[in-house]
Amino acid sequence: MADKTLFITGASSGIGEATARKAVASGWNVGLFARSQDKLDAIVGDLGDKALALPGDATSFDDQVRALKTLADTFGSVNAAFANAGRGTSQGGAEGGDVDDWQGMIDLNVMGLLKTAKAALPHLKPNQGHMVLTGSAAGRRHIAGSVYGATKWFVHGFAGNLAEEMKEWGGRCTVIAPGMVNTAFFDEPKPDKLQPDDVAEAVMLALNAAPTSDVREVFLMPRG
Repeated sequence: MADKTLFITGASSGIGEATARKAVASGWNVGLFARSQDKLDAIVGDLGDKALALPGDATSFDDQVRALKTLADTFGSVNAAFANAGRGTSQGGAEGGDVDDWQGMIDLNVMGLLKTAKAALPHLKPNQGHMVLTGSAAGRRHIAGSVYGATKWFVHGFAGNLAEEMKEWGGRCTVIAPGMVNTAFFDEPKPDKLQPDDVAEAVMLALNAAPTSDVREVFLMPRG
């Protein structure tokens, strides 16, 4: 049987990069989608011919459609997509937050994720494929004034709705909900928190689940 192929957004660092590395180690082909051509090329240089750099902007539907077509043409099909691209916003809550900054975050965290789903589903449907979305512990609890957290509530709600839609043709949908992860998302290192590899392992747990198992959510928190 041919190797399966995974499309990853936000793949140039952090959770996306770690997932690409674990996916290749697990036998998957991967398409790495992000804005930074140089970073993608460096990762693909490490991973070899099972990886493909796909530069583009996750807020652009056309970029994602084009990238997925290139990935499918290269490896024959796309079996899974990981809508991982996302960002935070300035502090200040509802009263003190910056409207333009909110808009940029929502364009990526909400609309970018929707565009990934819409672009990927035509590829996933023929092979009963799998959609994975990066949610957050912030999408499972209330945090004072957090507009970022509200975007992750959207991801969790949409993941459940998308799972019901995909179930109609045998597809699977999983939301990955990590607590604090030590990535460039934060200004200061967080060595005692979850590492990108921890989240990548959760993604692979869902992707490599038995055909009889539909893993709807993986919720992981740092120990201690």
